[in-house]
Amino acid sequence: MDAYTGTRTPSALPFDPAALQAYLQQHLNDFSGPLTIEQFKGGQSNPTYRLSTPGMRYVMRSKPGPVAKLLPSAHAIEREFRVMKALAASAVPVARMHLLCEDEAVIGRAFYIMEHVDGRVLWDQSLPGMSVAERGAIYDEMNRVLAALHTVDVKALGLADYGRPGSYFERQIGRWSKQYAASITQPIEAMDRLIEWLPAQLPVSARDDSQVGIVHGDYRLDNLMFHPTEPRVLAVLDWELSGRNRFHRPCARARGLSFSLVCSGVQRLPAAVLASSSSCTACSAGYTCWSMKA
Repeated sequence: MDAYTGTRTPSALPFDPAALQAYLQQHLNDFSGPLTIEQFKGGQSNPTYRLSTPGMRYVMRSKPGPVAKLLPSAHAIEREFRVMKALAASAVPVARMHLLCEDEAVIGRAFYIMEHVDGRVLWDQSLPGMSVAERGAIYDEMNRVLAALHTVDVKALGLADYGRPGSYFERQIGRWSKQYAASITQPIEAMDRLIEWLPAQLPVSARDDSQVGIVHGDYRLDNLMFHPTEPRVLAVLDWELSGRNRFHRPCARARGLSFSLVCSGVQRLPAAVLASSSSCTACSAGYTCWSMKA
């Protein structure tokens, strides 16, 4: 996992560092150069940099180029900035937002500056080297943060218009059905039946605006910044795919090698499995959830 951890000093930056420093000197409170720039390793679709000055560290996340050269609606860092800035007033842990610059005349691309959070990203979902209890604590914390996100009051945070309107479930089923149809190499009768069956099974609550909440869109272990030594999430990262969703239940499933979250009514489980699972107390909406640890 070394290829994904830490930073590297690029031989050449795709923007003018002097122009960036001059902009931050003028627009970022208490900023004082000189500025050192390192790029975080990993395959981010939106390049992410650590900015260091003699007294402070920041993180800059940018589009990979000017809007004219990007796919429409892709690399939506301005949406990331908006949702994290709003969630700072909630129980969801996020980095503090400093500023958003959408003026491409500054460094040739839009970018935002946020707080540098010191912590650890757990890239391997099997959590090697940890005991069963330690792994359980990590995934229980992941459950807690997910439940906190899905009980956020979007209107109170000014996010009532965040994301596309309409039924999230219908859009997802429709999109994946179309993509499947476009890539068929041979007919599969079971898939045809599933595509016909799924829309008919949508509950009324899937169209109920009173249950609208924020979904992360890519909620997984390596998009969380944990405390350096404690099983505590300090910041949820990478909100590019986030949006609004009409929840059938307030919790969603986070997939991992040693974790799954199941809400009653969504998935039936054998009694033996439930008997060995622990009840989730993070969800305050009155639904029964189970966290199962390998």
